[in-house]
Amino acid sequence: MYPQFPPGFRFGMSTSAYQIEGAADAGGKGPSIWDTFTAQGGTVRNGQDGRVAIDHYHRYAEDVALIAGAGVQDYRFSFSWPRVLAGDVDFYERLVDSILENGLRPVPTLYHWDLPQELEDAGGWMNRDTAHRLADYASTLVLRLGDRVRDWITMNEMNVHTLYGYALGDHAPARGLGLGALPAGHHQLLAHGLAVQVLRTHGARSVGIANQHFPVTPATDSPEDVAAATLFSDLTNWTFSDPILLGDYPSELIRAGVGVPDAQLDRDLELIKARLDFYGVNYYEPTMIEAPRVGKDYSGVLEVDIPEGMPFSPVPVKSDERTDFGWAIVPSGLTDILVTLKERYPALPPVIITENGASFHDAAPGPDGRVHDERRIAYLDAHLSAVADAISAGVRVDGYYCWSALDNFEWAAGFDERFGLIYVDFSDLSRTPKDSYYWYRDLIASQARS
Repeated sequence: MYPQFPPGFRFGMSTSAYQIEGAADAGGKGPSIWDTFTAQGGTVRNGQDGRVAIDHYHRYAEDVALIAGAGVQDYRFSFSWPRVLAGDVDFYERLVDSILENGLRPVPTLYHWDLPQELEDAGGWMNRDTAHRLADYASTLVLRLGDRVRDWITMNEMNVHTLYGYALGDHAPARGLGLGALPAGHHQLLAHGLAVQVLRTHGARSVGIANQHFPVTPATDSPEDVAAATLFSDLTNWTFSDPILLGDYPSELIRAGVGVPDAQLDRDLELIKARLDFYGVNYYEPTMIEAPRVGKDYSGVLEVDIPEGMPFSPVPVKSDERTDFGWAIVPSGLTDILVTLKERYPALPPVIITENGASFHDAAPGPDGRVHDERRIAYLDAHLSAVADAISAGVRVDGYYCWSALDNFEWAAGFDERFGLIYVDFSDLSRTPKDSYYWYRDLIASQARS
């Protein structure tokens, strides 16, 4: 048990468009980089893709009703940029109306990794113009939905998208640029700044971003490991928050690496550091880093492999428990990173935990019709306790969104990894709330009564 969360604390669930919508060609929708990536073969477990996903596009009313049935206040979802580009905003009109009719607050994310392939063909996030195209896309959406949507999230996990998709080759668009991917990160940050400007111009009341953060520790106290861990943390944590919350990059190395002349970079940073109403934190596990050891095989340490020549290497985090995805379960890491954010950023906006959850390979409903996922309940309970600890330490946290509402297409892991509070049978797409769903419902109800 943990203490009553502060007045106004909001519980929610999160999803993303490519992972749940399906309907790949509906409404004239063109391909995203993930449609292209999954079609290449050998990129996703079992050769799976998100063309059908869990068919949320046609089943949204059922899904929204299930989400509302858990008693949450907020539903975080994302728009499909290729769908909007094709002119199919009507789907999101229907979705937002359904969310509101079910007594939920819609919290949409503009960009959750599904870049239109036509923009990737023009250079993708390595092309500065893509940031301006996102601003145009934001304008389309806020003009259609701004009368009903109060809270907007601009970008999701720019660090993961840049690392896995541009520096490495494990996610779309699989560029493999190494440190040469830094301009892709900068252009996403610029897109965020431009989107904030557009949203506020058109009357958006609350604007934030969702960044993934995690503690990074060196494997040993050696100067080499400490330097490698510092660089890794700069690249993955602070490159994507310092410009927003401090107005500059964390080091001259990174500032130079984004490839923008100083005068233009200063103008960009003025846009990027636009005021936010809330700051979204996604947390899953901490990371441990060492300087690369000659002759050591690092393959298989993470779900992605850091290529040779990079100045850091991940090593397994010590943990008594792991998810079925192999991720270390360290709830205290969530407390630690929230406290670190507060210490690093004196003007940190109110925080919302915009993603937190775990994959366990849940069995299909048993004879009692239930999906028993006790390990997920323990995981969520421990991480909510970690949030309470951070609040006790003085961090303002205004909400917690569980990842994910439903089992879905988990990017390069395909359909093997189940994060949902709602079980999806991928053969017939039927939905069954898991025990964790009912636990979350009861927790929220108990908080309301306290």
